[in-house]
Amino acid sequence: MRVWIVFLLCLAGQAFTASITEEEPIIDDVGEEAQPEVGVNPVQVETGDFDEAIDVEEEEEVTAENPCLNHHCKKGKVCEVDEENTPMCVCQDPTTCPGAVGEFEHVCATDNTTYDSSCHFFAQKCSLEGTKKGHKLHLDYIGPCKFIEACMDAELNEFPLRMRDWLKNVLVTLYERDEENNLLTEKQKLRVRKIYENEKRLQAGEHSLDLLAHDFEKNYNMYIFPVHWQFGQLDQHPVDGFLSHTELAPLRAPLIPMEHCTTRFFEQCGADNDKYIAPEEWANCFSIKEQDVDKDLVI
Repeated sequence: MRVWIVFLLCLAGQAFTASITEEEPIIDDVGEEAQPEVGVNPVQVETGDFDEAIDVEEEEEVTAENPCLNHHCKKGKVCEVDEENTPMCVCQDPTTCPGAVGEFEHVCATDNTTYDSSCHFFAQKCSLEGTKKGHKLHLDYIGPCKFIEACMDAELNEFPLRMRDWLKNVLVTLYERDEENNLLTEKQKLRVRKIYENEKRLQAGEHSLDLLAHDFEKNYNMYIFPVHWQFGQLDQHPVDGFLSHTELAPLRAPLIPMEHCTTRFFEQCGADNDKYIAPEEWANCFSIKEQDVDKDLVI
C-alpha cells in the first residue's frame, strides 16, 4: 500500500504521465502526445533556455532565428527546419535519446519488447508510422517486460477493495502535505478534511480484505469523493466527462507491474465496448451507488 501512495504522489508532481500519454483512444493503449502530468497545471511553460532578464524584443528575435523553439512535436518526433526555414516534425533517431539511468526508466511495449526508455520506444514507433506493425505497437506498462499472471475472477473482485482504500489514503496524504504545493484545490481540501478529521477513518496500512470490505460498508461515505476525484484527475484530454483508454494510461501503465488485475479491471469498467468510461460506469466499478454519482465532485 505504501508503494501505491508514493506512486500517486509522484503523479501529483512530475512523474510518469509526461512519458506515457497518447493520441489514439484504442483499448489498452498508452499514448504518445506530449500531455501534462496528472494533478499538475495543464499549462506549463518551459523557461530554462531563456534568462529572466532577457526582454521581449530579444526573445522574439531568438524565436525568429529558430522557429523550432515554439513548434511542438508529439512524442517520438523532433523539430527540424526545411530549406525555407519552416519548422516541421520528423521522427527522432533512437540513438539521440538519453541513456537510461536504471531499470525504472525502461518500458514494456505490446510486442513484449523492453525499451531503454519511453524516448526510445516512441522514436521506434514513429519510424514505423503508416505500417500495420506501427499501428499495433503501443506502450503497455512501465518497467522491463516480465510475466504478468492471469487475473482470476476472485482476484478481480478484490482489486477495487485495495484501490478504494488506496485512493482515500492518497488524498489524505496529499492533504497533509499540501500547505504550499497546491496539490489540491480549496474545494477539494474542504472535502478531504472531512475524511481526515473523521475518527472512524481506517488508517493507512496493510489490511486484510475482510477489514477493507467491512470498512467500506461501515464508512461508505468516506469513499465517494476519492473515487470521483480520481476520475477528475484522469479526465483531462479533453475534459469531457468521459475517460478514454488513453486518459487511463497514466494510472494504468505504472500499476500493471504491481497489480496484475489492472488491465482486466479497467476493461470491465468500460463493458459496453464504446471505448469510453462514463462517471456512472467508473463509480459502479468501485461499488459506488448510482444515486451517489455526482459529476460536480470530479471538478
